Amino acid sequence: MDFITHLDMEELDQLQIHFEGDSLFLMNLSLAVIMFGVALDIRLGDFQRIWRYPKPFFLGITAQFLLLPVLTCLLVHVIQPIPSVALGMFLVAACPGGNISNFLTHLAKGNTALSVSLTAFATLSSVLLTPLNFALWSGLYGPSAELLTRIQLDYTEVLQTVGLILGVPLALGIYVNKKWPLPARKMASALKPLSVLVFIAIVIVAFYSNFELFTRVIDLIFGIVLLHNLLALASGFSLAKVGGLPLAETKTLTLETGIQNSGLALVLIFTYFEGLGGMSIIAGWWGIWHILSGLLVATAWKYKTAVSSPGA
Repeated sequence: MDFITHLDMEELDQLQIHFEGDSLFLMNLSLAVIMFGVALDIRLGDFQRIWRYPKPFFLGITAQFLLLPVLTCLLVHVIQPIPSVALGMFLVAACPGGNISNFLTHLAKGNTALSVSLTAFATLSSVLLTPLNFALWSGLYGPSAELLTRIQLDYTEVLQTVGLILGVPLALGIYVNKKWPLPARKMASALKPLSVLVFIAIVIVAFYSNFELFTRVIDLIFGIVLLHNLLALASGFSLAKVGGLPLAETKTLTLETGIQNSGLALVLIFTYFEGLGGMSIIAGWWGIWHILSGLLVATAWKYKTAVSSPGA
């Protein structure tokens, strides 16, 4: 299935979106602050809850780190995208859930406590699992494996970067919340929206110089991201149904798997892949689209719940 013309393929695979050193530092810093702000809402009890209700938790982790990468690999082999686009898809699938999944789960009247537990554990696990999953699945598609060989990616450095950007701020935020809970809540309410706005502004500036090419390929990239995001949402939903989970937990697993930390993907792309065109545009558009699709799904579920349970 050929989504992109040969001319666009060549252009997209050769395009590199460059960041100046200060901009890349600000992007890394803003993502770390976002994770710190998320962690300020996490308590140690969120991890303890895992052992009291293990089934939905382990199904969620399986959907996030196993089922989604497997289905992404199958999708890539079916549509056979250019190498840089395939790498972008594999990287997004290897990242943990995005930080807005908790808000969307609450909006959908899902199990917010489960959502917080999954986000916390998946983020910590991603320090190891994101580099491993990306290396494994991208190596199973010939064109992307060949491109990775030319890039000569050092996975030890990737692991260190993920740990610094996600693991350290998460652990620090949990500690601050435990020691000073009231100031932590006040900090979280200010830090999260501010850091997200800064991150979005940096990404917009980075893409502005390549706006013409972006507008030429967005209709083609949109189709790929749409399919990939639907697959992610379906991964969580189907595994929850197979596991016989109640509706609230089904909503949570669907949104946790369908909302990916594309910000982390962008940081890794600009740090280790020199802003490779197909990867950058896939991750960038994922960051926009998964918010829209997540809001649509959450709102639809909230409306359905409100109709079926008017007294709730």
